[in-house]
Amino acid sequence: MGVRKDLKRARRHSGLAGRGEAELVRDEHGTVREVRTAPLVPRAATGSTADIPFTNATEAPDAVVLRRKEGGQWRPVTATAFAREVTDIAKGLIAAGLEPGGRVALMSRTRYEWTVLDFAIWAAGGQSVPVYATSSAQQIEWIVRDSGTRLLITETAENVATVQEALRDLAEPPTVRHIDGGALAELTALGADLSDEEVTKRRAALGPDSIATLCYTSGTTGRPKGCVLTHGNLHAEAANTVDLLHPIFKEITGQVAATLLFLPLAHILGRTIQLSCMLARIELGHCPSIKPDELRPELRSFKPTFVIGVPYLFEKIHETGRATAEKIGRGASFDRAERVAVRFGEAYLAKFLGRGGPGPSLGLYLGWALYELLVYRRIRKEVGGRLRYAISGGSPLDRDLNLFFYAAGIIIYEGYGLTETTAAATIIPPLAPRPGTVGLPVPGTAVRIADDGEVLIKGGIVFGSYWNNPAATDAVLTNDWFATGDLGALDDDGYLTITGRKKDILVTSGGKNVSPAVLEDRLRSRAPVGQCIVVGDNRSYIAALITLDPEAVGHWLAVRKRPKDTPLADLARDPQLLADVQKAVDHANAAVSRAESIRKFAVVEGEFTEDNGLLTPSLKIKRHAVTAAYAGEIEALYGE
Repeated sequence: MGVRKDLKRARRHSGLAGRGEAELVRDEHGTVREVRTAPLVPRAATGSTADIPFTNATEAPDAVVLRRKEGGQWRPVTATAFAREVTDIAKGLIAAGLEPGGRVALMSRTRYEWTVLDFAIWAAGGQSVPVYATSSAQQIEWIVRDSGTRLLITETAENVATVQEALRDLAEPPTVRHIDGGALAELTALGADLSDEEVTKRRAALGPDSIATLCYTSGTTGRPKGCVLTHGNLHAEAANTVDLLHPIFKEITGQVAATLLFLPLAHILGRTIQLSCMLARIELGHCPSIKPDELRPELRSFKPTFVIGVPYLFEKIHETGRATAEKIGRGASFDRAERVAVRFGEAYLAKFLGRGGPGPSLGLYLGWALYELLVYRRIRKEVGGRLRYAISGGSPLDRDLNLFFYAAGIIIYEGYGLTETTAAATIIPPLAPRPGTVGLPVPGTAVRIADDGEVLIKGGIVFGSYWNNPAATDAVLTNDWFATGDLGALDDDGYLTITGRKKDILVTSGGKNVSPAVLEDRLRSRAPVGQCIVVGDNRSYIAALITLDPEAVGHWLAVRKRPKDTPLADLARDPQLLADVQKAVDHANAAVSRAESIRKFAVVEGEFTEDNGLLTPSLKIKRHAVTAAYAGEIEALYGE
């Protein structure tokens, strides 16, 4: 199995020995309360992230840094070609009136042009303001007004219509251009008479403390806040994570590292991955959708060696494998393959990490080899055939699911972070995978657990302020420590586990504190559950509202030869389907005590989506919106 060999080779690789080792601080009871890691890359003293394309063009002009989808084929883009395009667009932005320190909003799905524009804005001395392509007119109006944006570049004619609605009441609305309407060609023509030296002069004026971007939080409640992130913040994140992980992704595997980026570039994780790839000259492609049916063909054609996703992606890959097996009458075989994978992964990692045990038995090895032929290799084929590594963030990944992928030949490195920490604040170190945790601090970062269990973070990745909001800044920053609002714990080796969100904690009428996150994450990892919300604040027990995943339901009906247009109202009462949902509930309950377990659930109509205002663009539940929309169903769960 490739990943096992990679880990063994990496452990023997002298250049990787001791990288990312942690310093632990314990309290008087011996409990780890703080963990620190030294930076692998010194803090940038000069320059900015705007320099990256030009450094690449100077040092490796013919290196392929991106691949662009054109005519159904992935066309290589060299460092020289990319730097030239960035320069041309930067000149156009200057000609269009962008002043040093001026702000440009980018509202688009993930695509090649987003990356060009992002670097061009920086090269012109500007600051980028990412906006989700799915944002409402109200959200756009707030971000544009709060940030003082003078130019807004969006993607489609439909986006333009939404933007025009958003800006109609502004006294001085920004200029609007759109990508599908020829925005990049227009900017190139506009700046044709300017010299390249003007761009060089703008770049030279930037430094590590210059503002790079105002990145607005997606916000589960209230208005989004603009996180002020500097070029130094971005460099600290990108340079240290690349130096930690790139030797595994490239040097140890012998592969040319390549990734397909499908996370929204308005989200800080997608943004810093883009930056990291450019910094390390990792081949980067773009896909505008995370929807499984649209993403899978792109993964198969691009053939990435690693990907960055959210648990939803890995859950869907797993469920697709199960659905395929069920269609050919091998559902029971897939279930056995899953059980073998979890046992195999646990046994192998326990031995590899020196935590006791002889490793997998001969019988377990034989079981793994059988299902490697029948199941695991099919999972790898589903994501292009070359995938060896993945990074998962956004919310906790189910531990058993992580072990399943490990046995299938794909190591998933979990991480944890927020917009305010420039994406990842912790990540699993490459030589010490530990499913169920989110790892150690990113090099150059410290994590502390406060007395009430809140996770605090300090380091070069931590933002400096919220834009135009000193009160909100003061509420979360104390002596350079950022209070995340998340609850967590550090184990004896300094690995962090996130246990919930402070504001989401439910307190039952019996006084039991319950974090809904672990239950919800495990529920969503099992078909046919789509989205869900756990409730029970000031109630006598915990309950859940569950929506059904349309794709999973379609498969469920097909396997049972039921009409595909069976009404949801009928399915919500169907004993067989409810039994399958109960299995998902049992899986969730296995992770908590009886007092914290789900006692009742209701399958409800509709979905929790970004379009209906019940999910954020980063797929987080807007709890207040959901409980308001389904108030009647919640009351029914507690009715006599």
